[in-house]
Amino acid sequence: MARLVSYEFRGQQKTVNFAFDQYHDIFEAAAAAEGVDISAFLRMEKQVAMTAKGGGALKSFRLHEFARMGFTNVKLLKTDD
Repeated sequence: MARLVSYEFRGQQKTVNFAFDQYHDIFEAAAAAEGVDISAFLRMEKQVAMTAKGGGALKSFRLHEFARMGFTNVKLLKTDD
């Protein structure tokens, strides 16, 4: 089963291939496709994960930061081959 990541970057809808052996998550795949450096984001995400008591804070941080970078509607699509 092939996987695709669908996202909107600065108003343009795009779709890229996704594999868990290449990327940690779908947000990383979208950023790589657009050439956005997320190294500072990954460091801060690690700090949020260590201090947050639940998964909601980490998810909220991720969504807000990627929206600030210009990414919206990031989702994983599954296609049958």
